[in-house]
Amino acid sequence: MASKQNIVPLFDYVLIKPLKQEEVTASGIVLPDTVKEKPQMGEVMAVGTGFGSDDGRENKMIVKVGQKVVYKKWGGNEIKVGHEEWLLIEQKDVMAIVK
Repeated sequence: MASKQNIVPLFDYVLIKPLKQEEVTASGIVLPDTVKEKPQMGEVMAVGTGFGSDDGRENKMIVKVGQKVVYKKWGGNEIKVGHEEWLLIEQKDVMAIVK
């Protein structure tokens, strides 16, 4: 089990803490875990330093720690941080920054 302090993303990877999904519908029905969709929004907890491309250009990180982002539904690798499941994804799998 890892803690946030000892996970440092490399290159263009982003560590994301998924935001909790609503567990109750508008009509008051409680949803079991089996029917909940994977969250697609989360908070950026750490970012890599970027990487150099084959043509010599530097690819900088656009996302920053603390931002809320929308990411691809099935991208990334799950990592256990404390008692939670976080994601380590490539920056290209981040689709939007939520303002």
